[in-house]
Amino acid sequence: MEIRSVTLFCEPDFAPAAAAAFFADARTAFPYAVQSTRLATPPFPDWLPMAWDATPAQADRLSARAAEFAARWQAAGAGYVSLGPVLLRHPAAWLEAIPALLGATDVLFAAVEIADTHQQLDAGRCRQMAGLIRQVSTLRPDGFGNLYLAALANCPPGAPFFPVAYHAGGPPTFALAIEAADLARTAVQGCASLSAARYNLVAAIEEAAAALKAAAEALAARHRIAFHGLDFSLAPFPTDGKSLAGALEDLGAPHVGASGSLFAAAFLTEAIQRARFPRCGFSGLMLPVLEDSVLAARAAAGQVSLNDLLLYAAVCGVGLDTVPLPGAVSQDSLTAVLLDVAALATRLDKPLTARLMPLPGLEVGDPVHFDFPYFADSRVMPIAGDKVGDLLSAARRLELRRYVREEK
Repeated sequence: MEIRSVTLFCEPDFAPAAAAAFFADARTAFPYAVQSTRLATPPFPDWLPMAWDATPAQADRLSARAAEFAARWQAAGAGYVSLGPVLLRHPAAWLEAIPALLGATDVLFAAVEIADTHQQLDAGRCRQMAGLIRQVSTLRPDGFGNLYLAALANCPPGAPFFPVAYHAGGPPTFALAIEAADLARTAVQGCASLSAARYNLVAAIEEAAAALKAAAEALAARHRIAFHGLDFSLAPFPTDGKSLAGALEDLGAPHVGASGSLFAAAFLTEAIQRARFPRCGFSGLMLPVLEDSVLAARAAAGQVSLNDLLLYAAVCGVGLDTVPLPGAVSQDSLTAVLLDVAALATRLDKPLTARLMPLPGLEVGDPVHFDFPYFADSRVMPIAGDKVGDLLSAARRLELRRYVREEK
């Protein structure tokens, strides 16, 4: 188990010297290795001192400003910076600024809200986001740009994983993003019963969380920055020993995508929910295709589909992440996927994201390889269907609420 990130949430004018002291201390403050220190601001349309008109000259100025902003925070110790999302309340024109922001440097992340925390889903924004995903896929020859962009559905501020991270505004806080898929594998392997596996996992989470909480509270006291909590997610790393898909198979699913996988995902998620710790963010299962070696292999073999991953998101967490798609995938197809994610998030009242990666020049079944230590090899996955009908494509903002009926 490791700490994926110590994420500092603050205003964009927070003192870099104070951040630098915090980051330097945070790297050695915990009993587990810290992979990165990161910074998340409020949604960038709220603080960029400019009205966006999408002219080429303004795009150049915005790109230069973004590069300067990133360099300043890198010098202060932030390995990555999240600029926050374009929210539903922001004009859609702000989506046109995102390519200039992401093209400025390889450390900035951004997001777009397609469903808010008040059960408002915007089908029009889903379609606009689908077009943006296609555009960002062309920023780099290999399509890597969409690593830095996600669609958010029902995601409040304060989640420390990127690209979802953004600040609510006001005084600074920090939170920890935990990479703990190996904890699940260790807890499950060799158990004689599901009860024993659940007991082992809950105990392991609570033991680790107690140590992290104590260290975080001491760090908070030293720097007078409030501790927001732990996103204790079973996030993977692309080695088999740190594979969450491997943990699902340890529970007895023949392979991820086979019958029993949904139960395994629900079982592990419920164990996280049983555990006692100061939680924030997802605190669930993460099944990013390219970040999990076993899941990447099952996707390459055609054993798990995009719809399977959506099904698991209904009982676990996060949504669709680092999904390799054909470079020529249509805007209609991407819109349909985003509508499904937004519908799950609003009807189930849970935070979900979609980080979809069309890869230029590649078709379904083509091998996928990135020279990037956090990605495993896989193959391009298909999307079922290629067209959204008139009613869905013409829809705009609407409620898709979760109703709880009282018995009489």
